[in-house]
Amino acid sequence: MPEEIDFHFSSPNDSPGYLIGQLTMLWQRKQKKVLDPLDLTQTQLALLAALGWLSKKSDAVMQVDIARQSNADRMMVSKVLRTLVDKKFITRHEHPTDTRAKVIQLTPEGEKVLQKALAAVVDVDHEFFAVLDTDLSRFNANMVTLIDINKTE
Repeated sequence: MPEEIDFHFSSPNDSPGYLIGQLTMLWQRKQKKVLDPLDLTQTQLALLAALGWLSKKSDAVMQVDIARQSNADRMMVSKVLRTLVDKKFITRHEHPTDTRAKVIQLTPEGEKVLQKALAAVVDVDHEFFAVLDTDLSRFNANMVTLIDINKTE
């Protein structure tokens, strides 16, 4: 007979890690429904959105900037950006002064798909988080705090 598993929490609903995992999976499932017709994954959208934000302030957005902005692994970012190049949503060019770096830019098609995707996911977010009502800003502030504290690793 197997030994009894010793859980730290008395219930899955007492575990913040378990809950955030469940919440993330449900949210991503709803996002997938609106992103599939646009030929985007949630990760691809996150990187396109990071590029869009960064492009508002710079014409020389580099891959490392996108990784930092999105708190993503640099190798994963590189692979996803190659996929986005194949889809013709972005371009990658040599940096004018740093031969190791690539400058990443949205293509006109990438701008269009990003705008459509942002509109679609905003609607999903409004619906998904509507139950929080006036607690949404506190929920967001708590998530920002957790991100800020943990992103230095």
